[in-house]
Amino acid sequence: MAGRKKKSTKPVAQVFNVVYEDGSLSSNRRIPGELLVDPFGTEDVMDLAQRAIEKQDAEIAQRSGVAKPPIKAITRA
Repeated sequence: MAGRKKKSTKPVAQVFNVVYEDGSLSSNRRIPGELLVDPFGTEDVMDLAQRAIEKQDAEIAQRSGVAKPPIKAITRA
C-alpha cells in the first residue's frame, strides 16, 4: 500500500512586470519565493521584490556592461 505524497512547502517563484524611469518595460521577471518572505513581517512583498530585481539588474549589468535605469514601478504579472 502506497502512502500519500506530502505537498511541497517550497515557495514557488512569483512573476512581476517592471517599468523603468526611462519608460522601458521588463515583463515576467521571475523572483524566487524564498526572496519574498520576510520572517519578521515588517517589509512589504513589493519592496522585497524590488530589492531582488535590483540585485538581478546589477548582476546582469556587471556581466553585460550595460546598466538598467532606476525602477519606476513594479506590478504583479
